[in-house]
Amino acid sequence: MTLLVSAANGHLGRHVLDALLERGIPASDIVAGVRTPAKADDLAARGIRVVEFDYSRPETLTAGLEGVTRVLLISGTDPDRATGHRNVVEAARAAGIERLVYTSAPRVDEIEYALGADHLATERAIAASGLDATILRNNWYTENYLDSVSRAAESGVIVAAVGDGRVASANRRDYAEAAAVALTTDDLAGQTLELAGDVTWTYDELAAAAAEVLGRAVVYQPVSVEQLAAGLQQAGLDAGTAAFVAGIDDAIARGALSQTDGTLARVIGHPTTPLVEGLRAALKG
Repeated sequence: MTLLVSAANGHLGRHVLDALLERGIPASDIVAGVRTPAKADDLAARGIRVVEFDYSRPETLTAGLEGVTRVLLISGTDPDRATGHRNVVEAARAAGIERLVYTSAPRVDEIEYALGADHLATERAIAASGLDATILRNNWYTENYLDSVSRAAESGVIVAAVGDGRVASANRRDYAEAAAVALTTDDLAGQTLELAGDVTWTYDELAAAAAEVLGRAVVYQPVSVEQLAAGLQQAGLDAGTAAFVAGIDDAIARGALSQTDGTLARVIGHPTTPLVEGLRAALKG
């Protein structure tokens, strides 16, 4: 069985590679799909085969999938990510891939939000392809808050437009372990799983966790979605990007990240990383 991890040079991808190796998968059975192979020499040095795998260039996908059995499609970050994802799905179908595992977003079929729309479109493309697939709807990565906590070290404030919304985050490492399980076993075949940290928290609790990690007072300052978008534009973002980012906060306020039922912990076989511990590790990293 040969396993391809796409976006393997990214934060999550590298954790997945580590998780596969720790599960005893030989490096020779792992393929690292990356946009720029020259930037992945360290992966090749570990005995992992590195191939060009650019979601926007279908010819690289066809070549990269040669000899591959199962694929982890880590969601992209390009503005037109849904098109790139569909390119990968079509290439996987044409290559006769045995299983596709996809990192989606939470509750995309329940709550409408811009980021979720791209993931829902990808999930539908996967369903239409007929591929045997596992959908991992990953809640937020605790590492997503690294910038906010770093700024709070100076300002003592975390500004957000989430109201009283709750988040069930876990560390990338936790989600990477789940992806490794989905790739290497049949336990999750054909399933769509909502994966989240064991504990939900509010932004007041995020501020308290940041204070503990930073050793200084930190408070959560709630603002409206409009105020957040305006502030982001003042900080240099274009109007479209500012609205997109503010829209994520709005989705959090509406409960997009608020649910957890312990599925992630059950899949990986241990509790997920607590918020304070996760923030501390992210800051050290």
